[in-house]
Amino acid sequence: MIGYIVRRLIQAVLVTLLVLAGVFLLVHLLPGGPARAILGPRANSEQIASFNAQYGLDKPLPLQFVTLVGNYLRGQFGDSYQLNQSVGGIISENLPKSLLLVGLGYGIAIIVAIPLGIYQAVRRNRIDDYVLTGASFIFYSMPPFWLGILLIGIFSYTLHLLPPEGPQGELGDFPAQWTSLILPVTTLALITIASFSRYMRSSMLENMVQDYVRTARAKGASSSRVLFVHVLRNALIPIITLIGLSVGYIFSGALITEVLFNYPGLGYVFQQAALKEDYPVVFGILVLAAFGTIVGNLLADIMYAATDPRVRFSSR
Repeated sequence: MIGYIVRRLIQAVLVTLLVLAGVFLLVHLLPGGPARAILGPRANSEQIASFNAQYGLDKPLPLQFVTLVGNYLRGQFGDSYQLNQSVGGIISENLPKSLLLVGLGYGIAIIVAIPLGIYQAVRRNRIDDYVLTGASFIFYSMPPFWLGILLIGIFSYTLHLLPPEGPQGELGDFPAQWTSLILPVTTLALITIASFSRYMRSSMLENMVQDYVRTARAKGASSSRVLFVHVLRNALIPIITLIGLSVGYIFSGALITEVLFNYPGLGYVFQQAALKEDYPVVFGILVLAAFGTIVGNLLADIMYAATDPRVRFSSR
């Protein structure tokens, strides 16, 4: 197990470096370079030279990349070109807001989707299963921005029940604006429920016809014991994979949902930074999201062993 974790951590470092190198090269492939993109087409050569010298962009590309990686290892993500603030400060200020939104959305989705998938598997090929499966396909295929617009149109502009944007201000101000969280959390949760419940239903149906289920029933195990003790444990493995892959969203924020509802999380900050070509902020959030995704995959692999005792990690 320890050897496996060490190998995965090394792979995580290599993948993070590749992601960083890819984004770094894309930024420097911009016409005129980052300085021209930031200062605009009217900037003269002296202004561009001063900007490059200030941010170390006049050095050779390999040296710039090594310096960037070294700064990240020390926890120094640089300063925003536009906000005159450290990238680390921007991330620490907005990350808890994204954690709240994504945590609520995915928490509700997991609580609802797992029992829903089990219910659909037990009631397979019946009218309620058809209705729930149809609803799952509708929400799963619906783009988040379109679902959010529908919810805003119905509950904000038609029924006047909920505000059309997320809570504003600091995280401590959010409890007083709890109604503003309902629509963005619902948008995120509905799509996630549709995805998770479909996988849960399919996994349950696949495991319910396995030999070990027939053996358990032949030994006299009750239907509820077979379902919740034997089948459920193995059926949860695809859901664990989905949860692990979702860790990146927790660190980067649900970009589309945050932008649509003007929610001040990392996803919204990333979108604004990309529009304003604020590359240090874009870099910092991308690396954080990549690291979160890799850590999520590692945690998912480790949880396999806890969920399914047949899974073992090779020491080679």
